[in-house]
Amino acid sequence: MNATGMPFDDFRTLLKNLPGPDTPALAAARARDSQLTKPPGALGRLEEIAMWLAAWTGKAPAVNRPLVAIFAGNHGVTKNGVTPFPPEVTKQMVENFAAGGAAINQICATHDLGLKIYDLALDIPTGDITREAALSERDCAATMAFGMEALAGGTDLLCIGEMGIGNTTIAAAIFYALYGGTAQEWVGPGTGSEGEILKRKIEAVEKAVAFHKDHLNDPLEILRRLGGREIAAMAGAILAARMQKVPVLIDGYVATAAAAVLKAVEPSALDHCLIGHVSAEPGHIRAIEKLGKTPLLALGMRLGEGTGAALAAGIVKAAAACHTGMATFDSAGVSNKD
Repeated sequence: MNATGMPFDDFRTLLKNLPGPDTPALAAARARDSQLTKPPGALGRLEEIAMWLAAWTGKAPAVNRPLVAIFAGNHGVTKNGVTPFPPEVTKQMVENFAAGGAAINQICATHDLGLKIYDLALDIPTGDITREAALSERDCAATMAFGMEALAGGTDLLCIGEMGIGNTTIAAAIFYALYGGTAQEWVGPGTGSEGEILKRKIEAVEKAVAFHKDHLNDPLEILRRLGGREIAAMAGAILAARMQKVPVLIDGYVATAAAAVLKAVEPSALDHCLIGHVSAEPGHIRAIEKLGKTPLLALGMRLGEGTGAALAAGIVKAAAACHTGMATFDSAGVSNKD
């Protein structure tokens, strides 16, 4: 990290100097699209996705090495009884991912997606955000840097997801700090919180934001005070993808919280990203609207694990295949419009 400044300084610099879209690649993709054997616009968002791929990879639309990256972390806020599941479930689910027994494994196999799981110090939960910061600035920055390494093996489409008991409480606190409103508007059932558990969840979010209220004018401070390791790592991965010309599919409520922090620092930070799906978590659609995005899917899911982003990757792969594989009017001998 920056030896002469605070740990976040490097990330602020990166976010203020982001590369833009590749306009020649986008122009070439649009020119080809106009010659494909279909009426203009007939493939709807598939055409938009193909153009998005060209703009942010600098190449003809293609998806050859897609990756689902799942970041797992545990949270001290669970001490407040905000979830019906114990923190041990996070590690147990990571083991389930490794054994191939989770929903994300089946979706990745179906769509031929790579899968990597990142265990982020699961035996050391973050601080309880209702009474202390989740992470120090140094630890938060180091975790963001770790997330940036998720792209080290090379990929051309990144799907980010997470696992972490208690992390919908964390996400709700981040959105409440970023966008205001009431805690109740941002808190949902998560893994099944209802009744007294849901009430404690709302109270924890209110208490956390009130406790940290004097430090919430800086999005990166919001991340380190109210966030978690998996959220910091996802933010780092999104940023690294931008620097390396890799388009990103963002998963559900928690992954969107990581993305929202970046956009709050730099409004263009998510231009290379699409939202894979809108989850059943009630605050997710509000968060997506704040980001100015339109999700690709709406299937009533709320599992996390990158499942919505992975399903959306199948659509992105189809968009690229249509663009590159379809014949042109000339090559197919089909008459074009006058």
